[in-house]
Amino acid sequence: MSISSPVLQSLIAGRWVGSTAARGLHSAVNGRLVAQTHAEEIDFGESLDFARRQALPSLLALDYQQRAALLKALATYLMERKEALYAISAHTGATRADSWIDIEGGIGTLFAYASMGRRELPSSNVVHEGPATPLGKQGQFMGTHVLVPRRGVAVHINAFNFPMWGMLEKFAPSFVAGMPCIVKPATATSYVAEACVRLIEESGLLPAGALQLVIGASGDLLDRLLETDVVTFTGSADTAAQLRVNANLVRRSVPFNAEADSLNCAILAPDVQPGDPEFDLFVKEVHREMSAKAGQKCTAIRRAIVPASLVDAVASALRERLAKTKVGDPAIEGVRMGALASKAQQADVAERLAQLARGNEILFGERDGFAPVGEGVGDGAFFAPTLLLCRDALHNEAVHSVEAFGPVSTLMTYTDFDEALALAAKGRGSLVGSVVTHTPALAAQAVLHAAAFHGRLLVLDREAAPESTGHGSPLPMLKHGGPGRAGGGEELGGIRAVKHYLQRCAVQGSPTMLTAITGEYVRGGAVREEAVHPFRKYFEEIQVGDSLLTHRRTVSEADIVNFGGISGDYFYMHFDEVAAKDTQFGKRIAHGYFVLSAAAGLFVSPAPGPVLANYGLDTLRFVNPVAIGDTIQARLTCKRRIDRGNRPDQPPQGVVAWDVQVTNQHGELVASYDILTLVAKRPQA
Repeated sequence: MSISSPVLQSLIAGRWVGSTAARGLHSAVNGRLVAQTHAEEIDFGESLDFARRQALPSLLALDYQQRAALLKALATYLMERKEALYAISAHTGATRADSWIDIEGGIGTLFAYASMGRRELPSSNVVHEGPATPLGKQGQFMGTHVLVPRRGVAVHINAFNFPMWGMLEKFAPSFVAGMPCIVKPATATSYVAEACVRLIEESGLLPAGALQLVIGASGDLLDRLLETDVVTFTGSADTAAQLRVNANLVRRSVPFNAEADSLNCAILAPDVQPGDPEFDLFVKEVHREMSAKAGQKCTAIRRAIVPASLVDAVASALRERLAKTKVGDPAIEGVRMGALASKAQQADVAERLAQLARGNEILFGERDGFAPVGEGVGDGAFFAPTLLLCRDALHNEAVHSVEAFGPVSTLMTYTDFDEALALAAKGRGSLVGSVVTHTPALAAQAVLHAAAFHGRLLVLDREAAPESTGHGSPLPMLKHGGPGRAGGGEELGGIRAVKHYLQRCAVQGSPTMLTAITGEYVRGGAVREEAVHPFRKYFEEIQVGDSLLTHRRTVSEADIVNFGGISGDYFYMHFDEVAAKDTQFGKRIAHGYFVLSAAAGLFVSPAPGPVLANYGLDTLRFVNPVAIGDTIQARLTCKRRIDRGNRPDQPPQGVVAWDVQVTNQHGELVASYDILTLVAKRPQA
């Protein structure tokens, strides 16, 4: 596909808006007109009303599992059409490798949250943050926490450098959480976001209004938000500071999450010498972060902190790499660095570089043979990779506060490791920092001090290098965000990101009531005992609270001896009468895993049936000892159910978690755990 028309359109209230040209958007490679924004104003009242009245009920008619399944289908749909997106992304000046981060990185994040949602969230719209806590002596008044959809709208304001990844990494968790999204991409590269949203809309997979797109200004959108809404922002720290004090957001306490550009650092530890693998890794990492995406990454290395004794060696190695970096039209073979996103960005980086150059040395830059290759590149937004040197970084505030958002990095020297960590902290909060060392003690020292100032820390050495994703790569399963200058926000981080869009509430009541509220059995609540063994039921037939109280079994010495012979576990507590008398138990006791096995023997239904397999154990605790002559009994209760949907690679099934309590003849709990089983669904006629 190509861009649908010279005039980009917004997707508002289920229809495409815009036909009159306004601002022209130009290729970063050759300056040619790529697209134009639309002049029509957007009715954000209509947009929000559509999201609340139509999209929100449609999303909440689905559960976490179902929304995650839709996300997977959407990711598959986009991946099959990625080449069209690569063609459009080239206008931003990105190389194929740069666009891979944006396009397939964004789609990969959809896949990741689809998988995490299916694996970790319930088949409902309530997440129970248990366990429940007794609030009374009899155990009939308890408290717990639940997470529920906020019943609002998520507004995502994104940066220009990753128009797809930035949109999808926010959309994925908010969609799973059940929030309709209004996305406002940065105007300069909004043609990429529009192309992606057109594909999403054409897929027909999402409920109407689940994703709306704003091309151009956000108008009075923030002024119209309610307490249940959420705003997320990616961009400059200055813009974040302006937006977060919007009077309506402050008055209504609307959550505002900011991920801002920061002066990230990489530290070469004092144990590394030229010729060490770590020395080469450091140089390679700094060079990659300068050249990838032409340095337009919020996670790029802006400050490279090195021992004073090694600065010449590091500078020489970096100059050599930079001199070999071919800059120009990404369509030309061999080009490794493209352009900045726009002429405006080119001017801004030049202005910031001039500030950084005052009082510092330029070790490599435009004077060193900078000549972008390709037709018409003179009208493009190319910028020379530039390496500076600051020899007194403790007293030069500019290198810790001025960011040139392009292929610009500053080497700075330190005399001892404490000084290196002090320099790292002068960034006043960063998204990510790297420490390159092969000494565990130095790594531990660095993390202890630097973690307070960074959202993520990469410890890089020769062992991690073959699998390392690199300094500048946010991952769906790890937190992205940082303190202070970096915005103080948090994105991604696995299922944590979904929970950012949910509302936490403390709930108090009886175990029976909490079971009904959470959809998860709470001990002490009412159970349902029937003549049919729970393991004889298909997944659809099992209900939370279905329970079985087993017959009893008295543990004999022969049981202990036989289990020891089978398992090879001859621990003295089980076999040495004399030694066992001197312990806190005063006698021989049964193996904990024998108790576990004996309990399974009590509650398992052995004949073939709907239960397909044991999926694992959670929360196992051996609470009290079981001695020879003690009698045990088990209670098995359905704790929660997770519908895994119908997958082509396996029979229809779900996961059932069973609460197991093993007690002795005095009614005392001796073992407690959850057992997970795969349970087949009823065969279709």
